[in-house]
Amino acid sequence: MSKLNAGAFEFVPGRRFTVPQAQAQAAERQPTPPPVERPEQTEAPPPPPTISLNIGGAKPTPPAPIPAPSAAISEPPKSEVKKPTVPAPTTATTSKPSTPAPAPSKTFSTQKSKTDTTAIAKEVEAVADQAVLDDLYGQVKEHLNIVFIGHVDAGKSTMGGNLLYITGMVDKRTMEKYEREAKELGRESWYLSWALDSTPQERNKGKTVEVGRAYFETDKRRYTILDAPGHKTFVPSMISGAAQADVAVLVISARKGEFETGFEKGGQTREHIMLVKTAGVSKVVVVINKMDDSTVAWDKTRYDEIKEKLTPFIKAAGFNPKTDVTFLPVSAYTGVNLKDRAPKNICPWWDGPALLEHLDIMPMVDRRISAPLMMPISEKYKDMGTVIVGKIESGLLRRGNHLILMPNKDEVEVTAIYNEMEVEVSQALCGDNVRVRLRGVEDEDISPGFVLTSPLKPIHAVRQFEAQLAILEHKNIICAGYSAVMHIHTLSEEVTLPALLHYYDKATGRKSRKPPQFAKKGQKIVALIETTLPVCVERFVDYPQLGRFTLRDEGRTIAIGKITKLVENGTILEEVTEGVNNLSVGATAAV
Repeated sequence: MSKLNAGAFEFVPGRRFTVPQAQAQAAERQPTPPPVERPEQTEAPPPPPTISLNIGGAKPTPPAPIPAPSAAISEPPKSEVKKPTVPAPTTATTSKPSTPAPAPSKTFSTQKSKTDTTAIAKEVEAVADQAVLDDLYGQVKEHLNIVFIGHVDAGKSTMGGNLLYITGMVDKRTMEKYEREAKELGRESWYLSWALDSTPQERNKGKTVEVGRAYFETDKRRYTILDAPGHKTFVPSMISGAAQADVAVLVISARKGEFETGFEKGGQTREHIMLVKTAGVSKVVVVINKMDDSTVAWDKTRYDEIKEKLTPFIKAAGFNPKTDVTFLPVSAYTGVNLKDRAPKNICPWWDGPALLEHLDIMPMVDRRISAPLMMPISEKYKDMGTVIVGKIESGLLRRGNHLILMPNKDEVEVTAIYNEMEVEVSQALCGDNVRVRLRGVEDEDISPGFVLTSPLKPIHAVRQFEAQLAILEHKNIICAGYSAVMHIHTLSEEVTLPALLHYYDKATGRKSRKPPQFAKKGQKIVALIETTLPVCVERFVDYPQLGRFTLRDEGRTIAIGKITKLVENGTILEEVTEGVNNLSVGATAAV
């Protein structure tokens, strides 16, 4: 090889590489370069140019003055010192101490971000006419979901029907028809409730069975009425209605004997207050109805008596009586103090607002519009395709969206969205009660409790989870293996408690290390809950509406709870194994 290429390295086994003779001779012939001589420095070097980049913060500070050179170095004449000029980039600003302060920068900063949106909104209002804004964006009113709760025969459906009538959602001719039909059946005073109680069973017996749904508007807001049944047999329907509500209207009958029946043990007033708190309702309007009854006659003493008895129990349920609860006297049948304030000749002692007036000025609930879409399904039926009904708990729904129906993971497409007035709309926001037509799934494959969710971050579907439970009422003790019916959002599912994990000490509030053998009334525990089929739930800290639930057994509310941890694909088992490994390592190290 060395004969073919004279410049190649020669390799002989057992010897190291050697430089070819041709390269060695060429290196010897090449002269050594002379050393570089640097001139001796006799003057101070000029300062480097200062370039500051303003990318959104406080105003740039001028550089500190350069100290004078020492006396040992002779100062050269000014004509010899020339500062190098560096062209500044377009995004940079060269700061000079001698120049005056520049005009305020137009670059974006964190300070400006707090005020820019407000300033832009004010500028738009000043320039654009209100009619132009309405034409461009439309008049979108705030939307609230109201659930009417209370003991049976308190007047919930009558109040809802009268509200629909006085707001123009039910015309006078329809009401006269209802009144005539009710009179023929000997139910003359029930005709207002027929606007919400639509089935023959409900009209004949005067009892609401399923959650009635209606819609009305005021000048300021839009409202969806959810008329919950008051009879204890239909509490599961009441829970599904309360799960879709933002505000609860607790209807109390002021008639002698009726309030006492509903409020004493076994009445539905107490249970309904606890259930709406568990369902996530944050505001309660206590409407003391039937004030026009002959046994009451708008008596302030009766009103104060009911208010004093209810306030401690509402406070014990978790509501703040000063900020979350409002008391109003009304007459649902005659309409006094529903829309207009009660006249002084009827109720001289009342100076507060009417019911609709108060609902219009209530603080608006928070909406999670930017969160992933989650819509629990409350109803489903077939009408030119599969149609589902429900309240959007978080996110934004648009026509044409490709979504997932959990827990079956069916891929569906939204072909149409209908609002409360059965008008087709292009999108719906968090808090809206809507009807959605889907493509890609049959109505037989959907059950109430399924959740329409975003494919990017779908809701969790699990069979086990950990939860904190507060035992409200139970005759016997609760042990591992106990079974009950869980109500969470629009879902009712039978569950078992395979293990009781911890209990909370009432005195210190701390969690026990050892698992309890049983739980009894008044205790607060942590338990593992298991379902037969996967259910769509989330942790309470992430989505409160999808992480709180009620346990019922034998027609009574046994416990309320919130989900603290989801057990999916053996997450808890991995944590336990890791903890045991750490303990064993520590033991061996100690030995």
